[in-house]
Amino acid sequence: MNTRLVAARVLSRVLQDGQSLTAALDNAFPSIESSKDRAFIQALCYGVCRQYHRLDFILSQLLDKPLKDTDVKALALVGLYQLKFMRVKPHAAVSETVLAARKKPWAKSLINAVLRTYLREQEGLEHKADKCQVAALSHPDWLIKQIEQDWPEQALNIFLENNQQPPMVLRVNLSKTSREDYLQLLAGQDIAAEAVSFCRSAIRLDKPVPVDMLPGFSDGLVSVQDTAAQLAAGLLDVRPGHRVLDVCAAPGGKTAHILESQQQLKELVAVDIDESRMQRVSENLQRLNLHATLVVGDAANPASWWDGKPFDRILLDAPCSALGVIRRHPDIKLLRRAEDIGQLQALQKNILQAVWPLLAPGGLMLYATCSILKQENEQQVQAFLAEHSDAVELPLFPSSSLGTTDWGLNGACGRQILTGESAMDGFYYACISKQ
Repeated sequence: MNTRLVAARVLSRVLQDGQSLTAALDNAFPSIESSKDRAFIQALCYGVCRQYHRLDFILSQLLDKPLKDTDVKALALVGLYQLKFMRVKPHAAVSETVLAARKKPWAKSLINAVLRTYLREQEGLEHKADKCQVAALSHPDWLIKQIEQDWPEQALNIFLENNQQPPMVLRVNLSKTSREDYLQLLAGQDIAAEAVSFCRSAIRLDKPVPVDMLPGFSDGLVSVQDTAAQLAAGLLDVRPGHRVLDVCAAPGGKTAHILESQQQLKELVAVDIDESRMQRVSENLQRLNLHATLVVGDAANPASWWDGKPFDRILLDAPCSALGVIRRHPDIKLLRRAEDIGQLQALQKNILQAVWPLLAPGGLMLYATCSILKQENEQQVQAFLAEHSDAVELPLFPSSSLGTTDWGLNGACGRQILTGESAMDGFYYACISKQ
């Protein structure tokens, strides 16, 4: 088995078929037994997606005309990525990548020529790439313009952060153990980590480890969840006896955290439209020995699943562009299109309108996205408040399950975390009360 060929085929599914990188890797991995091979393939695929726009520009400089064969193009990108960004010896990167094209003799000679020319002319090609904004930042042009429009002062840092590997962050189950005790368990396994000062449940690892190496993972002592996402449970401010609705709940990290934070809820109802993703919610809750009412249903059409009983708290983790989590899903830069944003904004508005009647008077709704675009965030909430006289924005405040609000930027409404701030993913929160 040639690992470069497997990686190229995975990337081809993303580039040609629009499949997510996660799904493409999940389809490829069952036939690969070696964990070392899997790790190498994953590193190649994530790396090429992160640096795609730079690599694609350089490849275009090395070709007389564009490559129509997506598999061969993906293989060439895999070769260039190894030479520029990995510690693979150049002769091995070239020979193994050329070998992967053995079923297409024309492709072998082309890839060999491309990679050897790159090695000879690397400095000049990289200098050219630095002069082209799309290549230099490795982001599509529409996204560069959008981020620069929304965040002119922070844009460059956002682009740089999007091209980094994200940290691995753990959520300690504070109903089962303390963060201090769990840090000691990690130290006992020689896993270096530190507490996150402004989030009581969060621990950031110095470097990622497989979950089966985490002490007590199978017993529900800890889960993997970015710090920004962990803030939701505290901001929702759930109390004993509350009935809580978690809308668009899959894969269930926030659902579980709410249940860990407050074990005396009347009920937590988790809704998601995707049955397969709802299965993941069920599996996560089983591992943590937690219970929620799980509903497969359309959040924009509550009449099909709501029992008519109001909720004291609603968490709406709205479908969004996910531009705040590009570090974790770099294929977003390849798959997302400018026209998607307006469609997602319309969907968010429909869900907001649909679930608002389900909130009890005096109740709180927390609107959240993993986007950094104002169109999906503060502008969405502003428009909602303008249309609903019974809706009032509340300041985001610390509670018993939250450290401090020493994070994010205040917007016209809500609070925005930009990618990389305190090592967090990009996230947005706004709290709305029903009068």
